[in-house]
Amino acid sequence: MSAPLISVRDLTLKMNGRVVLEHVTTDIAPDEIVTIVGPNGSGKSTFLRALIGAVPPASGHIERAKGLRIGYVPQKLAIDASLPLTVERFLGLPKRITTRKAADALEKAGVPDLHDRQMSALSGGQFQRVLLARALLENPQLLLLDEATQGLDQPGAAAFYQQIEEVRSDMGCAVVMVSHDLHVVMAASDRVLCMNGHICCAGTPEIVASAPEYRALFGSGTKGTFALYRHQHSHDHEHDHTHEHSH
Repeated sequence: MSAPLISVRDLTLKMNGRVVLEHVTTDIAPDEIVTIVGPNGSGKSTFLRALIGAVPPASGHIERAKGLRIGYVPQKLAIDASLPLTVERFLGLPKRITTRKAADALEKAGVPDLHDRQMSALSGGQFQRVLLARALLENPQLLLLDEATQGLDQPGAAAFYQQIEEVRSDMGCAVVMVSHDLHVVMAASDRVLCMNGHICCAGTPEIVASAPEYRALFGSGTKGTFALYRHQHSHDHEHDHTHEHSH
């Protein structure tokens, strides 16, 4: 077993003096896709921000591998629509990058021909791909995504997750993502952490989907969708891409 990229031990996090997540212990291993699910306000986004170092632990600790490169795709990013800003220029903020580097990142994110488009003219799906490209610029060992498909329809979300799987296999990075797309996310994950102020259950998608704690939060309906999605996953890939680009 190679050493974990991040080790979390008995972590408790507070926001505005209130405990939002407590006693979390887990490791993030190289090359795995970990998905975090849970109801709103269950501490998922705060946990992701703690992994980056943006939220300090109230207690417990987080240990990162030396020199760990992290790419982060935020939940949403507001850009002033009246601001003339091309995709390539956006990727070069705050420090300029070469056209080649921008083109490489856009290609990895599945949108190679967007470099001279205005940010304000992008569809929701394209905008998220550009945020993904920006996170890939530094060739991360760990990619963190906070509900990156919020606002996309189901085929658009499925195509985005397919892209994440391709990024993982091409770049060999680990992925940790917070998601509400249960049926899609289960199919794309090696391991699932179900949070509700603490880790209620964790394990492979199959184990978590049948755990009573998970069913208490989400019902058992998603298990059927999840099985169906696994079955359709390969057949739908072409359709997802066409749908994504037709927006």
